[in-house]
Amino acid sequence: MRTPRRAARIAVLDPAGAIFMFRYDNEEVGVHWAMPGGGLEPGESPRQGAARELREETGWTDIAPGPVWFSWEHDYTRAGVPVRQYEQVFLAQGPRRDPVGDLAAAHAEDGILRGRWWTPADLAGDTEPLWPPQLPALLARLREEGPPSAPVDLGHVRDAAPPIAGS
Repeated sequence: MRTPRRAARIAVLDPAGAIFMFRYDNEEVGVHWAMPGGGLEPGESPRQGAARELREETGWTDIAPGPVWFSWEHDYTRAGVPVRQYEQVFLAQGPRRDPVGDLAAAHAEDGILRGRWWTPADLAGDTEPLWPPQLPALLARLREEGPPSAPVDLGHVRDAAPPIAGS
């Protein structure tokens, strides 16, 4: 039996369509790339959680979550407890820049090794796992069609961290 966990992330896109992501490493999940975000606090809405996590992990205070882009569920182990995490991912626009402020303690606690901006071409060529693995296809659809009229529901993704396409 898995413990349910609610989380929110924020997809910050620069004007050229690159997305900001963090490289995480921990003993339970391993190395993977994911957008800023994390678990919701009691009483917190997904939108509030996405904004808080972005602020805590990047120091950016001038980016607000836009519409919900997609949702997905995935299983992993957190602090030794099997969880099924339900995530909502919000869209946002922002300038291409590095995180600001003293984030070392927050990054150490979350297992964040570094952040970087990924172009669509970068995502197609890397070999490290990506959360969610469908991100390159979702970004391509976003570029072609614009934001969806309703959030995309990826459902339960059984293998949440396979190699990125092209590996």
